[in-house]
Amino acid sequence: QVQLVESGGGLVQAGGSLRVSCAFSGRLFDSYTMGWFRQAPGKEREFVATISWTGGTTYYADSVKGRFTISRDNAKSTVYLQMNRLSPEDAAVYYCAAHYLYIANPTGPYTYWGQGTQVTVSS
Repeated sequence: QVQLVESGGGLVQAGGSLRVSCAFSGRLFDSYTMGWFRQAPGKEREFVATISWTGGTTYYADSVKGRFTISRDNAKSTVYLQMNRLSPEDAAVYYCAAHYLYIANPTGPYTYWGQGTQVTVSS
């Protein structure tokens, strides 16, 4: 059974940086494609970034490209999302997601989901 637990959310000023983490519990973390999504109040959940199980391939939403970086540490079974130059438009609950092995569409669907961590950006 796979469980995902996000952490690292909080309040940051516009222009600042924050790193959120997702701890994976279960077997074979290094066989899972991992993704980050976000959902702002009143909006649908949207794709943010994904990373392949080897870490060799990443893909980003246009809205975060050049500002956000997804990475993973397979030894720690953890995936990260480094967020720089944050704006109020980035405020949302950030969710971690996992899919075993290859995923044809990097934006989903994913099999497992975490509960989310809140990111608030003050202007």
